[in-house]
Amino acid sequence: MKRHRPRGFTLIEILIALAILAVIATLGYRALSSLVDSEVQLTSEALRWRALDASFARIEADLRQALPREARVGATREPAWLASVDGDGHSELRVSRAGPEFDADPGAAGQRIGYRLDRDVLTVLYWPRLDAPAAALPDRHALATGVTGFRLGFLDSTGNWRTRWPALGEAAVPRAVRIELTLADGGRVERLLALY
Repeated sequence: MKRHRPRGFTLIEILIALAILAVIATLGYRALSSLVDSEVQLTSEALRWRALDASFARIEADLRQALPREARVGATREPAWLASVDGDGHSELRVSRAGPEFDADPGAAGQRIGYRLDRDVLTVLYWPRLDAPAAALPDRHALATGVTGFRLGFLDSTGNWRTRWPALGEAAVPRAVRIELTLADGGRVERLLALY
C-alpha cells in the first residue's frame, strides 16, 4: 500500500520563508529611509543656498545704488562709504544709497544702510533717513543665519584691496567690493562686485 505524504509546507520551510522576507523587508526599509534622509538633506541645502544667494543679491543691489554723498549724523558728517573692522575681525559697512527702500516718493534724497555680523546672523541696518539725528537708531533685519564670518575688501585705484574705507586720496566709492562669508559648517563663499 502506498503512503500519501501530506501536501503543504513544513514548519521549517515556513520559518525559512519568513526569515528571508524579514531580511528583504529590513533592507527595503533601510534603502527607503536613506532616500528620505537624503531628500531632506538636499532640500535643506537647497534652501540654505537659495537664502545665501538672495542675501548676496540684496547686498549687490544696495551697493550698486551707492551714492558718493556724505551723511549728516547730528552735527557731524560720515563719509558716503564707511567701512571698518570690529574687534572680532568682521567687517562693518555703512553706505549712502539712492532712494529709501520702502518709499514711493520720487524726490527722496536717499537712505543710509549698513551691514554687520551679529552673533552668527548677517544683519542689514536701515536708518530712517540719509541725514539723521545722532540718536537715531537703525532698524535691524536678519539677512542670513549661520554666518560666522563677514569680511569685505575694497579695491582702490591702484588695484590693491583694503579692509577699510574711505582711503586717503581715493574716491568716495571704491572701484569694486569683495564679499566673503564664512558659514557655520566651515564653508566659505566669496563674491566680487565691480561698482564702476
